[in-house]
Amino acid sequence: MPRLFPWLQAAPLALVLAVFLLVPVAMLVIVSFYDYDSFSLIPAFVLTNYREVFASFVTWQTYLKTLYFAGITWAVTLGLGFWLAYFLAFVVQNQTLRTVLFVLCTVPFWTSNLIRMIAWVPFLGRNGILNGTLLATGVIKEPLEFLLFSDFSVILAFVHLYTLFMVVPIFNTMMRIDRRLLEAARDMGAGFWQTLWCVILPLCKPGIGIGSIFVVVLVMGDFATVRLMSGGQSASVGLMIANQIGLMQYPAAAANAVVLLAMVLLMVGAMLRVIDIRKEL
Repeated sequence: MPRLFPWLQAAPLALVLAVFLLVPVAMLVIVSFYDYDSFSLIPAFVLTNYREVFASFVTWQTYLKTLYFAGITWAVTLGLGFWLAYFLAFVVQNQTLRTVLFVLCTVPFWTSNLIRMIAWVPFLGRNGILNGTLLATGVIKEPLEFLLFSDFSVILAFVHLYTLFMVVPIFNTMMRIDRRLLEAARDMGAGFWQTLWCVILPLCKPGIGIGSIFVVVLVMGDFATVRLMSGGQSASVGLMIANQIGLMQYPAAAANAVVLLAMVLLMVGAMLRVIDIRKEL
């Protein structure tokens, strides 16, 4: 009986994962091999949907565009998240002030993602606040067209939405660093950048890994941000899947979802090989 006790403890979670994760993924894989017409699904085993995924130049461009969005967003959120977490963990010494500033970072999450994205439209538009201010001050002579409904606005929205997912795990890792290590580095003659590179950054790798997984996974599967902020000028795999579902092309959407899932799992696996996040967990 004592040997069965750990298995009994894990059984409820295993059941939940099986029902709400493994079964839907299995159904997704099965449907991805179905055939379809304009009106219905045709249960069959065909490779047409996967051929369309791998043989279409437009589909490859869409996947590369999604990777582009994920890469740029990851780089920007990592830079912003790391330094914001550093400021909160090492510069701010007062615990009350640190808590207040951290709560302020979460204020945008008190509203929905859709509202936060819509808020950028009057600010970045051709006749928006930013263009109006730049024109009034003489910085520019005509409105900037790239601010809205472009890749720039999509990445800006992604950074706005997901930077906190990078800040929190890095901040949590930094707060666990023994301050005596920093004092020892300074006593040994290490400067700021040497201490940052040789002491702080290696100890923050688990937090960076967790934050990177959050950001990359969220961006790879996002479709609402691309649809709204690009104004139909850009595409992503998530948006392509949403459009296929809207056209009732469920097997094609399932095939793209399976390929996207495999791609995300490979990326997460590569991150886990580079950074051991078990130290953080």
